[in-house]
Amino acid sequence: MHKRSSTQKDTQELARSVLDQVVPGAEPALSKPEKNPAAVALGRLGGLKGGKARAAKLTADQRKAIARRAAQKRWAKKTQNG
Repeated sequence: MHKRSSTQKDTQELARSVLDQVVPGAEPALSKPEKNPAAVALGRLGGLKGGKARAAKLTADQRKAIARRAAQKRWAKKTQNG
């Protein structure tokens, strides 16, 4: 399957750039809403401790089962793609 370029614009951005080239005086594009810095900090804080906290709660058998499933999924992908 063809991979997308990380620099590829989404369809709305592409349509906007075409419109700006055709009609230079068109109304400006809407800006993206700014994120609340406090909410961003809270989300990051939870994300930083999430994996470690989950791993600490798991038993050795649970960790092994998760690792086994992950390995099986990885190997299944390799056999499908060749």
